[in-house]
Amino acid sequence: MMGPYYRLLRVRIAGMVSLSAAMGYLLAAKQPVAVQAFALAGVFLLSAGASVLNQIQERRTDALMQRTRFRPIPAGTVSLAQAWGAAVVLIAAGETLLGFFSATAAVLGLVTLFWYNGVYTPLKRLTPFAVLPGALVGAVPPVIGWVLGGGALFDRQIGSVAFFFFLWQIPHFWLLLLIHPGDYERAGFPSLASLFSHRQLVRIVSIWMLAAAVSCLVLPIFGAIRSPWLHGALVAAAGWLVWNVILLLFKSATSVAPSASFRAINLFAAWVGALVVLDRLLGPLG
Repeated sequence: MMGPYYRLLRVRIAGMVSLSAAMGYLLAAKQPVAVQAFALAGVFLLSAGASVLNQIQERRTDALMQRTRFRPIPAGTVSLAQAWGAAVVLIAAGETLLGFFSATAAVLGLVTLFWYNGVYTPLKRLTPFAVLPGALVGAVPPVIGWVLGGGALFDRQIGSVAFFFFLWQIPHFWLLLLIHPGDYERAGFPSLASLFSHRQLVRIVSIWMLAAAVSCLVLPIFGAIRSPWLHGALVAAAGWLVWNVILLLFKSATSVAPSASFRAINLFAAWVGALVVLDRLLGPLG
């Protein structure tokens, strides 16, 4: 019975979101405190609740898309009432947990929830460029962790990290258009694939992938990665993503190239995030 709810909560995505918040926490916390770090569970709960609410909002279009038609609500494995109950409980629990430790973190959580479910989700029906404002959602979790760790809200260090995650999300989403051609049009969503040819869309995605590669190189400038030993690894991460952009450009006609690029952009984000965490764990040894 846990299978449908595992998919409903999109546990892997919620886990990635909470890990990005944990990264922000480690950046700010000079001496990480287990009790305070427990508040990061609130990010997981809030992310899971937002995902459930999103699936409630898009249950009809999900049923029309190959990629999403087996989600629990359109598949009938979770009822609409059960989904509403899960969304309310998860969002309330996440906000309560965040608010107990930091009012600012709780407000940021609410703003993110509103932006994802109240702005981005409806905007997807109106414009193929909804992902541009929607990518702000992925930039906030590291800031929530940073605030929980005692960092100032408007700090250039966490700003550089948030900007990196903002840029990463855009090619991450648009690669799905190449992996699942016609899926969004089938559900009635406006899509870049209806405005540009396949080749043009590949070039657009490649530019955004290159922008993500360059943005990670800015992190040491603002102190997000301080260890000179890790600067080389950061350059290697950027170079590896550039190599994957080249592969996408020259092999875009094959069906496997967009999927390989999608895996690459996700591994790249994980690589950069791991370097940020490693930098803090090394401390003076870095």
